[in-house]
Amino acid sequence: MSRPTPLRDVHEALGATLTDFAGWLMPLRYGSESAEHKAVREAAGLFDLSHMGEIFLTGPQAGEALDYALVGHLSALAPGRARYTMIVDERGGVLDDLIVYRLADEEFMVVANASNSDKVADELKNRTKSYDAVVDDRSQQYALIAIQGPKAQEILATLTDADLDGLKYYAGLPGVVDGRQALIARTGYTGEDGFELFVANQDAVPLWRALEAAGEPHGLRAAGLSSRDTLRLEAGMPLYGNELSSDLTPFDAGLGRVVKFDKPGDFVGRAALEAVKDDQPRRRLVGLVAQGRRVPRHGYPVTRDGAVVGEVTSGAPSQTLGKPIAMAYVNAGADTGLAVDIRGSHEPMDLVELPFYRRNK
Repeated sequence: MSRPTPLRDVHEALGATLTDFAGWLMPLRYGSESAEHKAVREAAGLFDLSHMGEIFLTGPQAGEALDYALVGHLSALAPGRARYTMIVDERGGVLDDLIVYRLADEEFMVVANASNSDKVADELKNRTKSYDAVVDDRSQQYALIAIQGPKAQEILATLTDADLDGLKYYAGLPGVVDGRQALIARTGYTGEDGFELFVANQDAVPLWRALEAAGEPHGLRAAGLSSRDTLRLEAGMPLYGNELSSDLTPFDAGLGRVVKFDKPGDFVGRAALEAVKDDQPRRRLVGLVAQGRRVPRHGYPVTRDGAVVGEVTSGAPSQTLGKPIAMAYVNAGADTGLAVDIRGSHEPMDLVELPFYRRNK
């Protein structure tokens, strides 16, 4: 049975189509997913992300414990800053991609994908046993609301005195929003500027309604999983289970930059990753734009001259480009003459550099 978020009643009142996602009952869309997508690109969208996992590490060696457990150099983070990183297995395969916040000298919060949250918590507990640090999975205690889009700051500023101007990208600060305590973060998964608000479960509904009311004059819309997926695809951002998996290393995904070999000490997967870090990848992640109107989807073969040279990982119509787009892994050297086999028809594709969309800053 799917687990509801604290905002279930709000979603039902808005007429959302609800679906199971990673064991959670989540809003797929509230009406038109294209209108939700457009709102985020032009004004602002409001997302329920309460299915994400929040795992805390506290103690004198919390930073060193994370350095060993993850591929990044987390002990080097300044309090108030965040970093994108990954947890891999001994073979270097990606178990999840994560955002880690340093909340204080001896306190970190690891945000995991919903489908992997329990696994990440268990791995962190096992990997940090020899460190003076405590792992505490508090995922059930928090709701997470995101407001994304060019008008997100203008809307949020009406509800808080927090220094939003001074809040850098990949940073977070405690603040009061509409009279409620929140961790205000600035990361995002849509390609737009925006904020994430970590709040206690009981504060989720009143905060959502306050944001709705503040955003209504600006064109804010509630947005579901469907538009979130098309937005992150346009922004070229990976999704675990599509572009990332335990069969792929960070280098396979073109994200080797997150692996910090220069940090002190060992870390899980280091030997395996060092063995491949200088190898020429057999495949690379690319962007494809369809020349026609048919949409390439996850799992469809990428071909050249009729031979399979790759596979689509994510695909959808792009509201912004007005064409179908996809991310795909293709063999090294497969740069021209690409097509996607869509139910037996080899539809021609143009290969482009990711991302498909960059906002004007």
